[in-house]
Amino acid sequence: MTATSQAPASQAELAYETLLDLLVRLEIAPGTPLIESELTNRIGVGRTPLRDAIHRLEMQRLVAIYPRRGTFATEINIGDLALITDVREELEGLAAGRAAARATEVDRAVVTRLLARVERPETRKPIELDTAIHRTIYAAAHNHFLASTAEMYHNLSLRLWHLYMDRLSDITSHVEEHRVLLGAILDRDPDAAAEAARRHVRRFQESVSSVL
Repeated sequence: MTATSQAPASQAELAYETLLDLLVRLEIAPGTPLIESELTNRIGVGRTPLRDAIHRLEMQRLVAIYPRRGTFATEINIGDLALITDVREELEGLAAGRAAARATEVDRAVVTRLLARVERPETRKPIELDTAIHRTIYAAAHNHFLASTAEMYHNLSLRLWHLYMDRLSDITSHVEEHRVLLGAILDRDPDAAAEAARRHVRRFQESVSSVL
């Protein structure tokens, strides 16, 4: 695609963020074909930004494109949980450690606000809060390669969370685990932050595995 034919950044980002949200929340169910005409109307963008978004999401394993068959939301294979966890432990630990060491004052202000939300259970939306926390940590690590990779695997985990949400009994405690993690970042303790992040990822795997 040439520079002159690329979709405007705002439209491309809108298509990407909206389609990502639909896939992660399972509002587009695994295995569902993605019909271009339906999605352009639903999202309110043209074909070029939609196609850009689909190709980005293909690289993140959320979309599969099959020649002569079409484009589909990828299936969820519960057997991948352990593999995803194996990768996420390292990525999340690294991101948290780097965030503790590199967070700017602006980053720390965001972390402080998120910690206040963790400590107010009545105002929480667990999955939304969890996502905001992880994305803030990735940003505070100040390594865009790490951030994009960590977010990819976090999104794959979120699909599992949405799939088993009704059967998970300890969602609240899962969110509360962030208290230690965010506190370690504010304390500028990379080792404690990394260990808290890795433990958090392991606990998620254990929670999902317990309801299978």
